[in-house]
Amino acid sequence: MDYTISILGSQKSADDDEEKFELITEGNFIHTDGATQISYQDSDVTGFKGAQTTFIVEPERITLTRDTWYGGNMVFDEREKQHFLYTTPYGSLTMGINTEFVRRDLTDCGGDVQIVYALDVDNVLVSRNSFKINVKPS
Repeated sequence: MDYTISILGSQKSADDDEEKFELITEGNFIHTDGATQISYQDSDVTGFKGAQTTFIVEPERITLTRDTWYGGNMVFDEREKQHFLYTTPYGSLTMGINTEFVRRDLTDCGGDVQIVYALDVDNVLVSRNSFKINVKPS
């Protein structure tokens, strides 16, 4: 079954500039007792055009992965700060993720995920970000 995936995202930089995006696309949704997988093709809207993006929603954490050489796998865990290697055409840097809030409301038919987090480099705030994801059968 195909699913409609709606993502509202925001990024507010340390100097209070804010960018928002909305992506509505078709994708895959697999819900099990242990983990839920939400995957879709990214677009220009998110800055990762052509990448296959997957959110793996587990009871303890949520992991965002992209099948591309740039970016990085991000782990959202309210219990502890996570780090990931962010790769760009100009080089790589290690970024920290402080997950402030995660909400999961998923069933076999879809549902909602919300993530609010801060990104830093060397403990210096880069931005505050959020994802609001809604999944429903097409």
